[in-house]
Amino acid sequence: MSDNKREQERSELYRTIWALANELRGSVDGWDFKQYVLGMLFYRYISENIADYINEGEWESGNKDFDYAKIDDAIAISIKNDIVQEKGFFILPSELFGNLLNRIKKADKDAREKSEKDGKEVEVAELDENLNEILQTNFKNIEASAIGTPSEDNFKGLFDDIDVNSNKLGPTVIKRNKRLKRLITVIGDMDLGNYQDNSIDAFGDTYEYLMGMYASNAGKSGGEFFTPQEVSELLTKISLLDNKGNMKTEVNKVYDPAVGSGSLLLKFAKILGKDNVRNGFFGQEINITTYNLCRINMFLHDIGYDKFSIEHGDTLIDPKHWDEEPFEAIVSNPPYSIKWEGSDNGTLINDPRFSPAGVLAPKSKADFAFIMHCLSWLATNGTAAIVCFPGIMYRGGAEQKIRKYLIDNNYIECIIQLPENLFYGTSIATCIMVLKKSKIDNNTLFIDASKEFAKATNSNKLAPQNIENILNAYKNRKSKDYFTALVKQEDIEKTNYNLSVSTYVENEDIREFIDIAIFNEQIAQIVKHENALRAEIDAIIAEIEEA
Repeated sequence: MSDNKREQERSELYRTIWALANELRGSVDGWDFKQYVLGMLFYRYISENIADYINEGEWESGNKDFDYAKIDDAIAISIKNDIVQEKGFFILPSELFGNLLNRIKKADKDAREKSEKDGKEVEVAELDENLNEILQTNFKNIEASAIGTPSEDNFKGLFDDIDVNSNKLGPTVIKRNKRLKRLITVIGDMDLGNYQDNSIDAFGDTYEYLMGMYASNAGKSGGEFFTPQEVSELLTKISLLDNKGNMKTEVNKVYDPAVGSGSLLLKFAKILGKDNVRNGFFGQEINITTYNLCRINMFLHDIGYDKFSIEHGDTLIDPKHWDEEPFEAIVSNPPYSIKWEGSDNGTLINDPRFSPAGVLAPKSKADFAFIMHCLSWLATNGTAAIVCFPGIMYRGGAEQKIRKYLIDNNYIECIIQLPENLFYGTSIATCIMVLKKSKIDNNTLFIDASKEFAKATNSNKLAPQNIENILNAYKNRKSKDYFTALVKQEDIEKTNYNLSVSTYVENEDIREFIDIAIFNEQIAQIVKHENALRAEIDAIIAEIEEA
């Protein structure tokens, strides 16, 4: 299929999503309501996923008329254990999204026909009174199907944020169920095609578009959950470049300690192909809602339950992947300058992640705690690309000492100054710090990419050419006036370990330069002309006075 056709499909999909969100939000805040939209999208996805998987197995066996959605639950239960072993979960035919959608449509049709027959409106259709209970049962059964199996952790609590009894959906059960019914109907009627052969990765694209749409309208809270896709692409490609400037075609595993919605991890699946991330995708998230959304995102991008490990908790205090490190690729956009326990926790200074620097990140600013964590878990042949708040590059105290440790031990490969207004929730011009344990020299590259952007409606964005320019500068590793500076370790030491790009890359003076000799001649001519005018004026005044 042509790229134009794919873009047409994607644009049509986005228009449908936008209309859906605007229609269903009502009194519910958009950032809250996304949980229902994305959760129901996920319910549809896994229903189609498991039904297609079972159907294909039957068709390959010669049973061409088989349709899992139409068989009895009693027959389906006999294959439950085998399906859970393969897919990680199980859904009875009666509890599939598509069958619930058909029941809703039939109930509405019956209600209309009864209304026409009796000559009066039927206010409550079948399912309007108990749709929330049906959904809650279906969700619990899906989660329960994984209990006691290797996929249990990936499904446990996955639907917790889809509160079908929340007052946010309406003040009464009937009103809540009518909104749920409308949500199911609209998502069920969306043309998402077959998840396996859809040319635009419709389910994954839908998720990313919704997250971006909500984040851009949600202020700071939204920015905590979502990194723009073009920034994700830049971070991913940087982390895939080896010391010769060649792009790796596979990595052992990827990790994000502040994983958010998982967009950074999933960019590896898009660029490399999910099978070329050999041992899977790993991340940790402190926010329970975002943790659930991240796991949903993994499934919507067809990442098998055995290929990802997303954990809930505070990465800095209680990291969950000690047994999995080191990681060949680490990418992250951790929260900027948040508080953490720091020196209040007497055990942290002896933590092997933080102890090498001899000092902890300040309690009021955890930025370097995330950086030290990433460095500790980075493989010898790996690369970490971390979005940073610019203040950490020049502030004194403990942060200066940690910068000194990083430079003296030759761990910082590159600092990239990004344009302002790239991220949802902040207009600050952020930076990227690139860490390596096996550098080819003792220099640090500084790139001023503050002008590398395209103007968008409400923000700036990295266009493909901007990303290419930054990557080429990173690979070339040479100084270029007003753009890059390759700085020796001892020169950074002379600045007291200031890592601000502006310290090393001079801003181009775009003011117009004037030739002083010519300028003085022009002034002389102006003065001469002024004197002549004054003489003429004086003569005219004298004539008037004589008259």
